[in-house]
Amino acid sequence: QVQLVEFGGGLVQAGGSLRLSCVLSGGTFSSYGMGWFRQAPGKERDFVAAISRRGGNTKSADSVKGRFTISRDNAKTTVYLQMNSLKPEDTAVYYCAAGAHVYYSTVYYRESDFNSWGQGTQVTVSS
Repeated sequence: QVQLVEFGGGLVQAGGSLRLSCVLSGGTFSSYGMGWFRQAPGKERDFVAAISRRGGNTKSADSVKGRFTISRDNAKTTVYLQMNSLKPEDTAVYYCAAGAHVYYSTVYYRESDFNSWGQGTQVTVSS
């Protein structure tokens, strides 16, 4: 059974940076498309960024384009989310997700495309 564990959340001032990591175990990492989602207090969980199985293609939400970058290291079975120029509105619990996607170059980004989820890591951006 696939398990995902996130690392790297914390408290940062506006304009700062954080890098989230998510390690996958219990499955063949290269078989999974990966994604990051976030949920702010009182709001629904939203898509942040996703990456294809081989890492050649990515997609990001408009709200984070130009600031956040998703990447993956298949040898380390890890997906990353580099977050720069953080804003208070980025405050949320960030979740890593994995989906056994058929096509290795397609980026899947809907919640229903993912069937394994991490426990979440809190990111708080102070103004």
